[in-house]
Amino acid sequence: MNLLKLIFSILFLALSITNQAQTTNDSKFALGLSTGYNRGFGVQLHATALQPLESLPIQLRFSIGYTKLDPGNAADARRIFINNATNGVPKKKGKAFDYRLDFLWPSNFLNIEESYWAIGPRYSSFTANFKYVGGNEDFDVTSKQFGVGLGAESRFKISTKLNLVAAVGLDYFFNNTLHGHDTSYSPDDDNVNPRNDNQNNNVLFTYEDADESIKQPNFMPRLLLGVIYKL
Repeated sequence: MNLLKLIFSILFLALSITNQAQTTNDSKFALGLSTGYNRGFGVQLHATALQPLESLPIQLRFSIGYTKLDPGNAADARRIFINNATNGVPKKKGKAFDYRLDFLWPSNFLNIEESYWAIGPRYSSFTANFKYVGGNEDFDVTSKQFGVGLGAESRFKISTKLNLVAAVGLDYFFNNTLHGHDTSYSPDDDNVNPRNDNQNNNVLFTYEDADESIKQPNFMPRLLLGVIYKL
């Protein structure tokens, strides 16, 4: 909640500064809000530089997003990161904050006046929470990942300043270390305090096991609908 307040404060400040500094009728910047499917329900705030380079028809956009995600298998997560206990009623929840930079260039793929391709780097901060009511277990599994994304979007004029935007895309995040309790599993299996698999001759769990149990961002399809306000 504090992060969302900070985001809105920054956007409000940017809007105030831009309105004071603008000396022409041409919009140079835009603020937007989108919501929809991002492998779960997601919300994104974005700021776009509409004309960063006079010589090229490219737009530059920075976005911050929040998505509610399926965190994974609660029973497996407990065995791999905590212990082999089975008592308690499991509850789970997952979330991810993502930060993205997009380069957009015009396209006529839908024969719509304003259509764009988008591509750029991504960064995700993911948290899966598992709680066992009556079992005295409540722990997080976290990961931080870089990624890349590709998408397409179209904008439909509502008024001179306001546009409706529809966007589709696919992000891919690279595997990274999963941290939980006092245990971590890394893609190269340089693991810290890995647990024993009591269902498989007590061999140590591996990163592959942890990655299968925890649904950290990997392929993230997106289908979003929102608005853009040109400043």
